[in-house]
Amino acid sequence: IWWLDPELTYGNAKPFVFTQGHSVCNRSFFPCFDTPAVKCTYSATVKAPAGMQVLMSATQSTYSEEEGVYRFYMEYPVPAYLVALVAGDLTHADIGPRSRVWAEPCLLQTAISKLSGMVERWLTAAESLYGPYIWGRYDIVFLPPSFPIVAMENPCLTFIISSILESDEFLIIDVIHEVAHSWFGNAVTNATWEEMWLSEGLATYAQRRITTETYGAAFTCLETAFRLDALHRQMKLLGEDNPVSKLQVKLEPGVNPSNLMNLFTYEKGYCFVYYLSQLCGDPRHFDSFLRAYIEKYKFTSVVAQDLLDSFLNFFPELKEQCVESKAGLEFERWLNATGPPLAEPDLSQGSSLTRPVETLFRLWTTEPLDSAAAASSADLTQWRTFQTVLFLDRLLDGSPLPHAVIKKLSECYSSQLDSMNAEIRIRWLQIVVRNDYYPDLHKVRRFLENQMSRMYTIPLYEDLCTGTLKSFALEIFYQTQNQLHPNLRKTIQQILSQGLNPLPAIDTTAGTADTPAMVLEDKVSEATNGAISLRDVNVSA
Repeated sequence: IWWLDPELTYGNAKPFVFTQGHSVCNRSFFPCFDTPAVKCTYSATVKAPAGMQVLMSATQSTYSEEEGVYRFYMEYPVPAYLVALVAGDLTHADIGPRSRVWAEPCLLQTAISKLSGMVERWLTAAESLYGPYIWGRYDIVFLPPSFPIVAMENPCLTFIISSILESDEFLIIDVIHEVAHSWFGNAVTNATWEEMWLSEGLATYAQRRITTETYGAAFTCLETAFRLDALHRQMKLLGEDNPVSKLQVKLEPGVNPSNLMNLFTYEKGYCFVYYLSQLCGDPRHFDSFLRAYIEKYKFTSVVAQDLLDSFLNFFPELKEQCVESKAGLEFERWLNATGPPLAEPDLSQGSSLTRPVETLFRLWTTEPLDSAAAASSADLTQWRTFQTVLFLDRLLDGSPLPHAVIKKLSECYSSQLDSMNAEIRIRWLQIVVRNDYYPDLHKVRRFLENQMSRMYTIPLYEDLCTGTLKSFALEIFYQTQNQLHPNLRKTIQQILSQGLNPLPAIDTTAGTADTPAMVLEDKVSEATNGAISLRDVNVSA
């Protein structure tokens, strides 16, 4: 349960509260069987002060103004983690026949302009693929930047971080991913967190089928290439033999399942589902299977064997061919082998969008550098966001770059990138930090002074503290810590406190009165031996 003071909201007017149940956090919200294997309906009565709008992930709601009481009822069985509540200074607008957006008043018009008419288009496309949308309404609430992830698929009421509103293509993908969860994850749920891919891998596959139907195959392939790049990046960090790269992960006692949320759950899971679809020959045949799968198992929880048995029974000719035992691509190996996916999708339909990225990257990284040819080969202002972030991610992978290259990159692109969205800007600023490029360091400071969300602060602080700029990071943190949620503040303190022996002297006169010892008193052992953070990609639940 996240309680926010008014200054941690956009409007700075009223306090705010929201819950985040995934994976096993709702046991701190209400007594429950906090496992995805158990589903039930629920009702709730919530008393709130006048002027506070309360919402829950429920199919029915009423409000008694005289009592100041909201009553909610979810008529379909859901696992505990999908019970969600939010309350604050929220207003709404209808954006479709069964959808509305909720946001703080100062954000509402932006939300309307980004999503009006779009959600119904995505729902209709999803229904054409996977059958009726069973939850009634599909509403969206935009949360303050303290929301710890990008999005959460609470039924009837998707939670999304407001920070993503400025990045149109990321917003589209994130909402469509949550729409896909209405079928895969919410209607049919993984019975154990050890098989989270049953929700995330299938939802990612469905998301890409929806984007292909609505935006074309090229866009889908571009987004997929960007995510698979991130998967391989994470694999280098974790190592190919790391057990968390399995689709069927073993949960040890005392381990929080959320610690196993990684790109393998999404992208390796997606690759396995895509492989199954290719065995059918035509993705529309696989769509038919998934419709039957949803119809058979809706409102229940399943294990991987349920999906795979249903698949083979639906396609008896594949069962006769023993596709589950095909050498090197055995279903069992997909589920239990560590390392990369056993097969990846053909992304050639996206070449019109990915080839210019590859060309530009090659021009900037081939020696000797021909900066004139590189600068004139592409106009980033005309590129899609996913093209630009793919290009910048590859430069990040190659960092540190020769000083002459980073200097020319800055001359060509830095001012252009200043006016682009935060997903692009943070990547350029990570390049600046990893290359110790001091002429653009003031932009890092300005960015962190204006960001309060985990996804736009943690990656930069990690990079600043990995290199030679920790004192610079400390200085910014002292100045900005009071505008950060206590949870985020503590995480950054842990990053800053690693390896501080002794603590460097910093001039804090421009910031708060806290001394370094006070600021860093919360150092904990998890800072050094916890899971590797997803510094290069934002994950939706």
